Amino acid sequence: MSTSTSTTTYTRTHTATHMSDAIMSSIADILASLGIDSRRLYDEWDQDAAAIAAWITEGSLASVSVECHRPSGAVDPIFKFPLSYTAGGFGDRKFTADNASILKYVAKLKTAPAGTTFKLFCAFNGPRTPQPGWSPGTSASTADLRSRSIGTLATAPDATASARVYMS
Repeated sequence: MSTSTSTTTYTRTHTATHMSDAIMSSIADILASLGIDSRRLYDEWDQDAAAIAAWITEGSLASVSVECHRPSGAVDPIFKFPLSYTAGGFGDRKFTADNASILKYVAKLKTAPAGTTFKLFCAFNGPRTPQPGWSPGTSASTADLRSRSIGTLATAPDATASARVYMS
């Protein structure tokens, strides 16, 4: 019994690290492609990656979003990375990541206007453990934006992350 628990914890921790890295790297690629200053992302990388990994480990993280806030006040585009979990670790036994489809899609977008900033948001599917540097916030509505699936970002035992863009 102890071996099973240890294996599950070990696998979920590695899954969380893999997913966190894939999501954070994709966000960095998106910001770079759109010409948005990403210094704050890199300054807070360790803290944010650790929080995302912790929430994936406990299974509470539903999605991570990066919102692009334009000087005009518009929030466009918004990239979301929803996660799904497989109970018991019976999902894909491989660790894969593919941000090439995101890069191909983002390459087709115009660069963001000068002064565009970004915000990261996480949504949850239940209670979660508080993490340093993260506090409640209100994300932008996607009601008036078109939505498009970009595909699967990463897979691992216990979880899968996909990618979606919302834009005008």
